[in-house]
Amino acid sequence: MDAQTYSDILELLHREVKPALGCTEPIAVALAVAKACSLFRPQQPSQVNVQVSANILKNAMGVGIPGTGMVGLNIAVALAMECGNPDYGLEVLKDLTPSDVERAKAYAAEGRVKISLAKTSKKLYIEAECLYGPVEVPEHRSRTVIQDDHDAVVFVSRDDEVLLDKMSAEDSTDAGTGQDTASHKTTLDYHLDMRKIFDFATKEARVEDISFMLDAARMNKALAEEGLAHPYGLQVGRTIQNNIHRQVFGKGLLTHCMAMTAAASDARMAGCTLPAMSNSGSGNQGITVTMPVVAAAEQFGSSKEQLIRALTLSHLTAIHIKGYLGKLSALCGCVVASTGSACGIVWLSGGGFEQVCSAVKNMIGNITGMVCDGAKVGCALKVASGVSSAVQSAVLALDNHCVTGNDGIIEDDVEKSIRNLGTIGSKGMQVTDEMILNIMVCK
Repeated sequence: MDAQTYSDILELLHREVKPALGCTEPIAVALAVAKACSLFRPQQPSQVNVQVSANILKNAMGVGIPGTGMVGLNIAVALAMECGNPDYGLEVLKDLTPSDVERAKAYAAEGRVKISLAKTSKKLYIEAECLYGPVEVPEHRSRTVIQDDHDAVVFVSRDDEVLLDKMSAEDSTDAGTGQDTASHKTTLDYHLDMRKIFDFATKEARVEDISFMLDAARMNKALAEEGLAHPYGLQVGRTIQNNIHRQVFGKGLLTHCMAMTAAASDARMAGCTLPAMSNSGSGNQGITVTMPVVAAAEQFGSSKEQLIRALTLSHLTAIHIKGYLGKLSALCGCVVASTGSACGIVWLSGGGFEQVCSAVKNMIGNITGMVCDGAKVGCALKVASGVSSAVQSAVLALDNHCVTGNDGIIEDDVEKSIRNLGTIGSKGMQVTDEMILNIMVCK
């Protein structure tokens, strides 16, 4: 592998695998608000107006906000007003205290937070405007825009002074084709494929360069242990774990992977104050690409290096597939993430490149139709289903059983199969996305 490709893949990993506290959609909104508020601190805004794209709204309506016992954007925005620190990125609320929560609840109750739907074709768009003094004729105002990536601040202004402007004319809020135009390269721009990803993860990468994957294992396992220890959300992980002696679930790899991964999602989606190591802007995806591989490594007695390389393979596979989908879509992210973990499990089990590709095709042939109906505690159920499919797909691949090119959207070429998945999720399911949002907001 040439030095440039090596450097590109490593940079991509560091950019797309990062800590996040809370569901990344409301947290991205909190980041935008915190950035705008920071321009006039310690003065508090009299009102904050937030406009978001439909997909942001969908994924922020029903998810728990860390440390509050509440859901939704209003409390996330109010917390950002009170204690948000934009320097922390997607951990913007990590300094919150119980007193911060109480003051934030008061702000929200006073009607100082206004949320509306932005007129944009972008999947990921957030605009936060802070007004100071009389709302009708404010003395000061600040504005921040995030688009295309959860932590990609592209515009900042203080009164009439523009401090940052990375928005081009074609990226304005009322333009575009419905596809995200990211401000940085994706795996597609680097012309990566599963062959290069497999070679990098399993043999080319120097262990010291990818050892930060252990941070993902440590961080997401802490969430899993928290979810198993306490009654968060639907308690999917705890229920699976507690029923192993009732002739429902056995004690094997499948149960261990499902329980650990679902428990982490249980905790995170119900507002646990522990951070997750995210993947492609999603904490649940980070959990789902990480925890099945960690659970498998524990079951197999894998070495530290084997775990690092398997996690790298899992995370990179998910990042690669997301390149075809965009950050947000009507396709549930656990489809992508569990496909990555299937690859990691195959490799930990002694499988080679062809078997990894078979696992990818088995996954695409199985759960491609799973829809995203917003972030909420019920996501743990979908995570458990994705992990179950990942283990099944891995076992089939290891026995050299693979969905063939005669089946549905699968093609013999794994890259074409991935492309087909991306086309369905990014284009074919646009009407589905709109319908899901309409159902959610009209309930």
